[in-house]
Amino acid sequence: MAASLKIIANAPLDAANTLGFSAFAEWLVRPADLAELRGSLALARRSGWPVTLLGGGSNVVLFPRLEGLVVIPSGVRRWFEIDGEEARLHVEAGVDWPTLVEEVARAGWWGLENLALIPGRAGAAPVQNIGAYGVELADCLEAVHVVDLADGRYRVMARDACGFGYRESRFKNELSGRVAIVRLVLRVSRKARAKLGYGDLAERAAGAVHPLQVVEAVSAIRREKLPDPARLANVGSFFKNPVVSLEQAERLRVEHPQLPCYPAQGGVKLAAGWLIEHCGFKGTRSAAFGVHDRQALVLVHFGGGKACELIAFAARISAEVERRFGVRLEPEPRRLGQEVSPGLVV
Repeated sequence: MAASLKIIANAPLDAANTLGFSAFAEWLVRPADLAELRGSLALARRSGWPVTLLGGGSNVVLFPRLEGLVVIPSGVRRWFEIDGEEARLHVEAGVDWPTLVEEVARAGWWGLENLALIPGRAGAAPVQNIGAYGVELADCLEAVHVVDLADGRYRVMARDACGFGYRESRFKNELSGRVAIVRLVLRVSRKARAKLGYGDLAERAAGAVHPLQVVEAVSAIRREKLPDPARLANVGSFFKNPVVSLEQAERLRVEHPQLPCYPAQGGVKLAAGWLIEHCGFKGTRSAAFGVHDRQALVLVHFGGGKACELIAFAARISAEVERRFGVRLEPEPRRLGQEVSPGLVV
């Protein structure tokens, strides 16, 4: 392992999760390249440590203690392979996603602009198949480069092998805890391919002739509706928009004509924020947590709360939505770590 690689014991993770929970890693490493990542994984295997991959912490609920080795990839290289008006964009896992989208759009490349201002790092983007305003990562992704945690083997997974769905992927399911994402390969184009048919984006970006115009419109909408995690702790949308059968959607629309519905693979996608708001939760507060007053999908942490309390608050909201509408809400963020035993000394 590279002599410069720094392994930190009992490392605080308070700044590594946008919910602002107090947490720590038994061991923490921030590998800057493939050699350091493989060295870190080899150390974990020799030591018998479990490995947890963490990005920007913008889509996780951290419990107080993460056992074993926490790995936060920090490689930030990105480069183009240009073929006329089309290009492959290679992006290492540690790249800040909002910065990347703005850079690509500013350079005149189309493809990522609808995904502007989604917090987090590039390596975490495929896990949830991030999406916004009618576009998902899968729409512009060509391949994902990964390293197997068990043996350090490097392989390239084509998009079709990633099992992408709505906020779903193999990285979130059967490959969770088995591979580390080290690089994305994205497809971008010089040709205008603006997708403005979702929500109020069509009005805000009408006539856009440059991808940066779409980025600016999307960013403005998100800033108006979503709280800045640096000012009010949150992970963005806490619940997925539920997908129900066409028959169930039609029954709900008869009873609730204003319920927003969208075509989706496998059925009809409902607006979870609307369901939560119409259960009376929008703008409410419960101890250290609350439902944002401008977007009911966002649960916020005012400070001093615990992960288990947030999970209980979210469960109460989900139960009320199911009681009233017969629709079950599923949380988006992953849960990582465990509670600390009262007798544990660190």
